[in-house]
Amino acid sequence: MRQIENVISDRGSKYAVSGGPVQGRAGCDAFLAELKRGKKYAKATHNSWACLLTDGGPVKNDDGESGAGAVILRMLERAELKDTIVVVTRWYGGVHLGGDRFAHVVSCVRAYLAAEGRG
Repeated sequence: MRQIENVISDRGSKYAVSGGPVQGRAGCDAFLAELKRGKKYAKATHNSWACLLTDGGPVKNDDGESGAGAVILRMLERAELKDTIVVVTRWYGGVHLGGDRFAHVVSCVRAYLAAEGRG
């Protein structure tokens, strides 16, 4: 599991990105469970994620951050990164970010892809 914390801070909200290889939907669920074993991530406002599964196609979950899963999924498709889950975590800071939140999700996924040598 790769975790990059403090990718972005904006108006009180903080963002991190995590990811790693998974096998199937059960692997995605296990990855998320492991991530949320950390109290900090369990208490996060959103853990939005996506994965392109070789067996099962695309899966995603916005976790309340409407549209975030689709943004992550599109970036994974462009990078042709399969069987790797990418989770963008947000701790809400009290101010609505509007459309900026999508730019922050993109920045987090870019940071992950760059760390993996794919960006």
